[in-house]
Amino acid sequence: MEELLQLEDIDRVVHRIFEDKIPFNRLLGLKVMSVEDATTRLRFDMRDNLVGHFVHRFLHGGVTSAALDVSGGMTALVSVLKKLTHLSFEEKVMRFNNLGTIDLRVDYLRPGHGEYFIATGYVLRTGNKVAVTRMELHNDEGTLIAVGTGAYTIS
Repeated sequence: MEELLQLEDIDRVVHRIFEDKIPFNRLLGLKVMSVEDATTRLRFDMRDNLVGHFVHRFLHGGVTSAALDVSGGMTALVSVLKKLTHLSFEEKVMRFNNLGTIDLRVDYLRPGHGEYFIATGYVLRTGNKVAVTRMELHNDEGTLIAVGTGAYTIS
């Protein structure tokens, strides 16, 4: 029961950290939709200050990259927290201090057109020091806009 409570607490803390405590995530309007096993989902709405192409009103490429990076980092953090069952809850939360992007690759597949976007992150591998994730960005119609792969320091 204590482990289940800790997992629920981790999900709640991850929501709070990524939505409330990181000003850039608030600027982008990122909202955590789900944190399940090794998969996370974020959502953000299209707004005027996220436009990169003023004529066609497409999403700025930097916003696409940032959303994928946040999704990948959140996925890496959740995967390591759920893997480290021997640590106390406080020690698990402190692991957030060690999270950082090592490498990020983004492939832009289509212009970022949509009312809202969903970034989904999947764990490819979680080691002792590095986690590797795969991310996708879809628009409100389910069209794949961009994909990414990220490596994150987690120790």
